[in-house]
Amino acid sequence: MVYLAPLPTFYRIFKKKSTEGFQSIPYSVALFSAMLMLYYAFLKTNAFMLITINSVGCIIETSYLVMYMIYAPAKTRIYTAKLLVLFNVGVYGVIILSTYLIPNHFLRIKVVGWISVVFSVCVFAAPLSIMRLVIRTRSVEFMSFPLSFCLTLCAVMWFFYGLLVRDLFIAAPNILGFAFGLAQMIMYLMFKNSKKSLLPEFGLNQIPNVVAVNDIVASDSQLKTEDTKRSSEAEENQSTESMTNDRRAADAAAAEPNESIV
Repeated sequence: MVYLAPLPTFYRIFKKKSTEGFQSIPYSVALFSAMLMLYYAFLKTNAFMLITINSVGCIIETSYLVMYMIYAPAKTRIYTAKLLVLFNVGVYGVIILSTYLIPNHFLRIKVVGWISVVFSVCVFAAPLSIMRLVIRTRSVEFMSFPLSFCLTLCAVMWFFYGLLVRDLFIAAPNILGFAFGLAQMIMYLMFKNSKKSLLPEFGLNQIPNVVAVNDIVASDSQLKTEDTKRSSEAEENQSTESMTNDRRAADAAAAEPNESIV
């Protein structure tokens, strides 16, 4: 359910041919966590359930990221590619190589388990960037409620599963996962009826645009005032010239009879 929850989001991306304000961080972190849990499951014994769900998770998250890369803008595509190369290739490779050198098998499982705990918490914390966006824009347009809801349910179920099989590395991260998921759902309910704000990519330019508009209005009013002054001065000059011309014509008319008498 967690892996399939973003389907409406990616259907929207496919339909509009644009990633809009959606971010790739939750999906890249989810892929990294699934890869780590898969490695942890291979080190353990009798971990068929972990191998199955995380294999499916790797396939689905990879599909999401491929679609995201297709419809993302150039800068976002480059950022996502760097993120995948850094974490899903570089850091994951370092973890496998460094833990493979540990001679004690049980110690290796313990180290990989703690690393998996850290990144499992990051999966639940990855939507915090979206929560920040919701607070800033007062809009839940780019927050996926199905994903938050399924993450919360998943955290509850995996916590009890880890508790029953006495696996701390499965149970521990889901405590924080439940708290993060609950916080996301509360925030969604708080802002779901709020007026939609601008798209995130225009949020940073919002204040400068307002200032620019004010400057334009002020300059327009100033130009109008100057035009009014110029027009009034032109009218005064025209009236002065017309009066001068009238006086000259009157003088010329008065001089004509004198010339005829002479």
